[in-house]
Amino acid sequence: MALWEALTRGSSPEALDCGSSPRESSPKVLDWGPSLETPGWGPSLETPGWEPSLETPGWGSSLETPDCGPSLEVQDVLHSSFSRVQDVHSSLARCLVLFWNAPPTSKYFSVQCSPRVQYRITPPPPKSGTLPTSLNGNTVLLITMDTASEVGNDSKLSVMYYGEKTEVLGKAVVHLTAVEISLDVDADRDGQVERNNPNKGSWMWGPNGHGAILLVNCDSERTYGKRRDSEYAEVTRVSDLKDMSPMVLRTSGPAKLPEGYKLTMHISQGDAESVRVFRTRSTAGMHQTLKNPFYKSFVKDYPLVLGSEDLSKEVQYRGGNAEINFYVEGLRFPDKDFEGLISISLSLLEPSSQGFPETPIFTDRVVFRVAPWIMTPNTLNPVEVFVCSTSDNYQFLKGMRRLVENNGYKLKVCHEYMNRGDRWMQDEIEFGYIDSPHQRFPVVLDSPRDGELQDFPYDVLLGPDFGYVTRTAYNEEVSSLDSFGNLEVSPPVIVNGKIYPLGRIIIGVAFPTATKGRNTTKVVQDFLWAQKVQEPIALFSDWLHVGHVDEFMTFVPAPDKKGFRLLLASPDAGYKLFRGLQNDRHGQAKMFDGLGAEEEITVDEILSDDKLRAENDYVQSCIDWNRDVLKRELGLDDDDIIDLPILFHVMEENRAVAYYPDMVNMIVLGKNLGIPKPFGPKVNGFCALEAEMTSLMEGLGLSCTYIEDFASYHKLLGEVHCGSNVRREPFSFKWWNLEM
Repeated sequence: MALWEALTRGSSPEALDCGSSPRESSPKVLDWGPSLETPGWGPSLETPGWEPSLETPGWGSSLETPDCGPSLEVQDVLHSSFSRVQDVHSSLARCLVLFWNAPPTSKYFSVQCSPRVQYRITPPPPKSGTLPTSLNGNTVLLITMDTASEVGNDSKLSVMYYGEKTEVLGKAVVHLTAVEISLDVDADRDGQVERNNPNKGSWMWGPNGHGAILLVNCDSERTYGKRRDSEYAEVTRVSDLKDMSPMVLRTSGPAKLPEGYKLTMHISQGDAESVRVFRTRSTAGMHQTLKNPFYKSFVKDYPLVLGSEDLSKEVQYRGGNAEINFYVEGLRFPDKDFEGLISISLSLLEPSSQGFPETPIFTDRVVFRVAPWIMTPNTLNPVEVFVCSTSDNYQFLKGMRRLVENNGYKLKVCHEYMNRGDRWMQDEIEFGYIDSPHQRFPVVLDSPRDGELQDFPYDVLLGPDFGYVTRTAYNEEVSSLDSFGNLEVSPPVIVNGKIYPLGRIIIGVAFPTATKGRNTTKVVQDFLWAQKVQEPIALFSDWLHVGHVDEFMTFVPAPDKKGFRLLLASPDAGYKLFRGLQNDRHGQAKMFDGLGAEEEITVDEILSDDKLRAENDYVQSCIDWNRDVLKRELGLDDDDIIDLPILFHVMEENRAVAYYPDMVNMIVLGKNLGIPKPFGPKVNGFCALEAEMTSLMEGLGLSCTYIEDFASYHKLLGEVHCGSNVRREPFSFKWWNLEM
């Protein structure tokens, strides 16, 4: 609520130093002209431009003085500044009035006001019965009004001044007009724009937190010739409005503002590249518009208000009880140079002296936080599975189709005209989502690798309610570690009492002491860290030839403990299994049976290969280092980890690859696992590696399906997980309820 006062001053009014003011600028008096004089105190009252008979609203003033004798002057009898009330339950407006150079011999004063006006004197006067209140240089009168004015000057307050013997020296009358102005957002995060929430001007995390939420408008309402909606500086389809955050300007007051006063909405130059604001021309709002079939396609009824080219714009004051709907569009995600907070302000400006710009006398402010991009772990339910079709992966596709469709999920196949022979679906993209109280949709993160699959996420996935984001490494060398087989996320964990309800992101980098190691590009790491809600963990993956964390670890759901298990590749577990086979007189059982004589090797031959053993000792030390990091950063015990029997082979530059199909590189679909068929030694007609894996997983209630990927993926240094991708349901937990 903004509160105007129209009042009478003596000659030569001056702006007073009132100390800390809730206004944006220093306090200013209304310009009554330099020759303002009062009847009984000199010549007749002159108030240029502010006649009491003004129709829009009156804003007039009067000074009533008893016969106090000639030449008595009143200079700056009253001075005021305005502020919006912070407590929603208190009065809707307030005005500070300082008593400054009342009639020179004034010792006391008394106050009278209209019924809708309240006042409070500070410092509080002593209780002295019916005697007038003592006046001193520190006396302040706090004026409030409960409701907005229907017409100008519909309320008033008068101050009577008394001398030493309580004789009346003068009477100052302040005519008051209150206008309620509130820029409103969904600050309590319930999906509705509430009226004048006291916390709308700040942002706080947690279940008892507050502050509005803004989505990056990174989907495309168009399906042909598409671009992300945020790339258009206009609303092209009404359906796009649901991806924006609603904001409402509510006003209540007289039919018009006084001459020269206006409302202006504004943003900072720093926020201008992160946000746009549109408004509706009609008062019907979005919901009625969406019902009108005329507006199903292109719409010109939502003009741009604020953006990079317009940092401020005048907003219409409609008079009476009015609302104007705005739609706020996020343009970019949090990143190294952008915390994600955006503020939008609305100011009431008053005219200054001729030739000078208007100054704000009241400002309302709202704050948004841009919703982060959130990854989804293996423990969340699948929605659809993506794979590539190539000329040589028929068996793989057959196994994947059977696994996916038998468990009731959708299989999406990217055909060769689109993938151009690039089969590594996991490496190209990572699925996530963005969420707010009013809207949620999936968003694909496109990796910097830009292989032959580079057009797939934009051309195929981007669409209505399916967003797209990428990070380009302009000045960095992109390596295999920038593929998203090197990007995973844990299930929710508790670490030393700190809760991570959305899990923690896991990326692979070079060993800390390496001087020439490969790393995930900084631009990707900066983006992941800036999202805040899934604090990343860095693992050592550069010891692998391909360098991806999914080559030695994954998570599967579990019915007990923490709700999941961490699966780790373990050469030690592999040698333990092979020694057990040898001790049970199965040393001549062959690996890779049925794949050709050149591939076959016996258990005895594996165990007698000292070079292979030394290589796996090195690999085990690398995995053990990561094991310790994961235990510490995820709050895990040894009972939370299952070691899988997997051997590796070290190639050039001392970087390792899986010796046989890497069973940890699996796809997790609820309680069903799609695992690379390992072609292990057969005992009594059954693969010993499959038997061990099945036994380990059955204890968790998980079913294992072994998918043949030897020639089409394993020989190309990848497996089932590398060649597939899963879009999952979002968390039920709301990211804004995180305790930060």
